[in-house]
Order: sequence, then structure tokens, then C-alpha cells
Amino acid sequence: MTDERIKKSAEILVNHSARVKKGEIIQIIGSTLAEPLALELYKQILQKGAHPILRLAPEKANYYFYKYASKNQILNFPKHEEYLSKKTDAFMYIGGDENTRHLTSVPPEKSGARMKVMKPIRDIRLGKKWVIFEYPTNALAQEADMSLNEFEDFVYGAVIQDWDKQKKFQEKIIKKIGKAKVMHVKGNDTDISMSVEGRKWLLSYGLFNMPSGEVFTSPIEESVNGYIKYEFPAIYGGREVTDVELEFKDGKVMKALATKNEDYLKKMIAMDKGSNMLGEMGIGTNFGIQKFVKNILFDEKIGGTCHFALGDSFKQAKGTNQSALHWDMIKDLRKGGTIKADNKLIEKNGKFIS
Repeated sequence: MTDERIKKSAEILVNHSARVKKGEIIQIIGSTLAEPLALELYKQILQKGAHPILRLAPEKANYYFYKYASKNQILNFPKHEEYLSKKTDAFMYIGGDENTRHLTSVPPEKSGARMKVMKPIRDIRLGKKWVIFEYPTNALAQEADMSLNEFEDFVYGAVIQDWDKQKKFQEKIIKKIGKAKVMHVKGNDTDISMSVEGRKWLLSYGLFNMPSGEVFTSPIEESVNGYIKYEFPAIYGGREVTDVELEFKDGKVMKALATKNEDYLKKMIAMDKGSNMLGEMGIGTNFGIQKFVKNILFDEKIGGTCHFALGDSFKQAKGTNQSALHWDMIKDLRKGGTIKADNKLIEKNGKFIS
């Protein structure tokens, strides 16, 4: 018997997030562990008169690819994926890890090379309708220091809510910062500023990420100056980098430190021409999420935090930085942090100023 929360989540993903219409082609891409949700999505998409393509794969497939693929195979551009991506109207990505560290042993040179190859396809997909959802599994629950039942309650509680209400809340924030020229963030070992003049602030209320809850933009690439220290681990490609400290000058990372996996951090920053610059500034607006669970889909939405992403920027925000990397890192502002827009206080100690 299907959990009613799975049915409700599928309804939100189909009707609110992907806005599925009759005749559309919808790809459901995900883990075999997420089969209950994937099948519910498949059913509901059919009932809408659309054409679902179900693509579930075991987690080990990625591991085998990086372990056994030759250099030629890693650098091979999948033309069939390009063709299918162009024909697809919406993408639903359903995560569901069995082991959150299954790619930890993959050399960053390999994963970085593959990311560069896949970037054109990623760009095509980002231009379509898309949504990401994390199906609760034992591995994800363990990462969050929860039981599976507790994590299921956490996930579905964050997803099944009034997203129109969240949209209205975000619109109030955009009224305050939408025309700002300079954003300035201060906090523990942090003092960083950047220009956002002429850039567009975007709302995230369930159309792309689910759960959702952030406003974000892409800063002027060469304008970022200052330093930042992240309290939460920065996780990417199955690797956990702790106590990350970054220093920027005229948009570029000049110094990068970490107490764990610093070498990996530096290799990612050096991946390509745009990977040492910021592609995003975001502000978390989901105060229903207050616990860091080592999953970026949830963590970047935490009310009272902001996040910055190294690498690729958003064309929708008028960003111009291009990179195969897009690595979000979370800054906690709930104890002594501030956000200012054109020197006007917007947020203090993790709370928005009315």
C-alpha cells in the first residue's frame, strides 16, 4: 500500500513543480530505491495525458562507470542524451542514496572531466522545466542523524505545505532587495560583499527544488571581495570538506583552506576557468527547515542562512560565469550574522527585518 504522503508529494511534483500538461514528454530520472515515488509519478503523469519516460538506475552504475570507463569513454559526448533532452519538456530527478559516499574514491580529475563533457546537456535541461526531490532512504537518514521514520517525517513535512504562501513571503523579500546594487554579508569570520546591480533575483517556491525556500541571484562576476568561513561541511561528489575558508579579490578565489579534504577543494576550484568565481548568492527562506542534514536540497533552504555557489551562474538571473562546477556552501547567520542591501539591514541573527 502506497504511503499517502508519497501520493501527495507526487501530486505536488506533477501539478505544482513540473506543471505537467497533456502531450508533454516527461523524464523521471532516479534511483531504484525511489521506485515507490517514481511509479506514483509515472501513474499520475499518464493520467494527465502526458508521456512519461521512466529511467531508474542502481547507484552502483555510477561507481562502475568511474571505475571501469576508459578515458575515451569518460570524454565521450552522449549524443542520444542530447537528442532526448531537446525533445523532453520536463525532467524529474528523484534521488535516493544507498551510500552517500559511494563516489568518494573517484579521482576529482575523472569526475571533473565528465562534468565538463555533460555541461551542454545540463544547460539544455536547465532551460526546460525541472525539479529535484530526495526520496528518504536509510543512508540519507543516517547522514541526518535520524531514524528512517524521523527522516521521512522531516522530508514530507518540508514538502507537503502551502507553496503559494512561501511565494508571497519571498515576494516581500524581493521588494526589499530586488533593486539593490550591493549585497554585504557579515558573520563569524566573514565579511564579504558583491555587486548585484542589473542582475535578477529569482524565487524558489517549489518549481525547481522540492522542498524549496530561497531567493537567489548571480552576482557581478568580478565584484566579489572579502572572506568567508563556513560552519557547515561543504559536500560535493560524495566528499565532505570541513571548515572551508575562502578569500576573494575582484571576483576570484585567492585563498582556499579546509581542515579536511583541502586538496579536493582546491582541485574543484581549479576545474576550469569559471570554477574559482561565485555563480550564485542565495538566502534561505524556509523556516520550517532548521536542522542541517548534510543534503544541499534541504540545507540551502534553512531559514536564517545564506549560501554561495562556486562556479556556474544562472542565465535566468543574467549571470555570465560558466563552469562545469556548481558547488553550494551554507553560511549560518543565526548567531551574530547580518545581510545588508545597499547598506540597509535586511536580516539580523537569521531573522528578516520587517
